[in-house]
Amino acid sequence: LLEESKHHLTTGFVGTPYLNLVLSQIGSNDAAYKLLFQTDYPSWLYQVTKGATTIWEHWDGIREDGGFWSKDMNSFNHYAYGAIGDWLYRCVAGIDTDEAAPGYKHIRIDPHPGEGLSWAKASLETMYGLVESGWSVGEGSAMEVQVTIPPNTTASVQLPHAAGAEVQESGKAVAEGDGIHSIERTESGIALTLGSGSYHFTYTTVL
Repeated sequence: LLEESKHHLTTGFVGTPYLNLVLSQIGSNDAAYKLLFQTDYPSWLYQVTKGATTIWEHWDGIREDGGFWSKDMNSFNHYAYGAIGDWLYRCVAGIDTDEAAPGYKHIRIDPHPGEGLSWAKASLETMYGLVESGWSVGEGSAMEVQVTIPPNTTASVQLPHAAGAEVQESGKAVAEGDGIHSIERTESGIALTLGSGSYHFTYTTVL
């Protein structure tokens, strides 16, 4: 059980797919990353420490003493706890849909970097073509964000930790970038509206 103010989030078959998504959405991205990298039981990486290459049906399919949860009903390739993948795509890499538009006609890209990862990259083949989103953090808090928007679509892109930063796109001021329809500075970063194409944003993060 995890408590956030007076509201409670539960885990299990019902809660697991939403736990990290909700944490990132309510401003507790650091807690979501902490859960991702936890290695003691119960956790996703606990399974990896036991040699897992797929997600198990039970958190303790192989117990800490090396014994099995059950020899008769103990799947080692099971979806339920694997739902962390949705959060990795939608929040860590930041690829998401716009509920007001048909599937991926207008794309939302809103990556959430966090402690423990220096880079992330994801791609998705849609009916319009390939969508890509990737970010990396280098020395001196240098941030790179690369996105690809397929033909005949648009995208709303949030550049993380960019509020107050001087942003460049492919080596020139972001305001001069081709395919950029709008730029808005927000409290959390810079919001862009992009047309189709590939973009490479660079800036020094402002935390």
